[in-house]
Amino acid sequence: MLILLPPSETKAPGGDGPPLDLGVLTAPELTEVRTEVVEAVGKLAGDVPASRAALGLSPRQDAEIARNAELWTGPTRPALERYTGVLYEALDVGSMTRAQRARAGRRLAVGSALFGLVAGDDPIPAYRLSAGSALPGLPTLRTLWRPALAPVLAAVEDLVVDLRSGSYAALAPAPGAVTLDVLSERPDGSRSVVSHFNKAHKGRVARLLASSTAEPGDVVGLRRLLRRAGLHVEHDGGPALTLVVPAP
Repeated sequence: MLILLPPSETKAPGGDGPPLDLGVLTAPELTEVRTEVVEAVGKLAGDVPASRAALGLSPRQDAEIARNAELWTGPTRPALERYTGVLYEALDVGSMTRAQRARAGRRLAVGSALFGLVAGDDPIPAYRLSAGSALPGLPTLRTLWRPALAPVLAAVEDLVVDLRSGSYAALAPAPGAVTLDVLSERPDGSRSVVSHFNKAHKGRVARLLASSTAEPGDVVGLRRLLRRAGLHVEHDGGPALTLVVPAP
């Protein structure tokens, strides 16, 4: 089972890993595009006003640009420990047992505007680049990534659970993947999507799937696993599942 997560805008600083080495990241087929994007982002960091415009940053966020200037030289840490925010707080890899953490490292991967895709244990530096960012002199990130990333995702033989947000799913499709919608249900029966709530519950689902000893092979097995965990999951027979949770 492969669980695809969205990245987060916020990243944990520092790390004790060696500087970035694209050669050790998962999916070496992506190295050429990774190199092109990393070089472009690093070069852009030399022009602070241009970086602000391209990355949608304010002067108060210039530290993010400084991080981009050190992509090749800054320390690294595993991807699952680099990304922060609501989803990753709910995932909470730091509280996993050693066995659970090992499974999480194998099963979880993160969609990335900078690297295309990174495995949970891939060592990466802190950076700032979103799927919607426009790098001067380059095509859109979707145009850059799709030809290289789509074949990588298409070649995955295990069940894929795609929890990526729309902008990252648009970088390349994951054929046949199971998707998960999260709906908040009010006492009157009405339902809605709440972004913050959605991220937290996807993080909890990712934790459950990453740490479980079960290995579902299809959407029915996945639905069964989630229901056994006490989750209210609806399934219309297609590749999409709907997780219904009480409104906060």
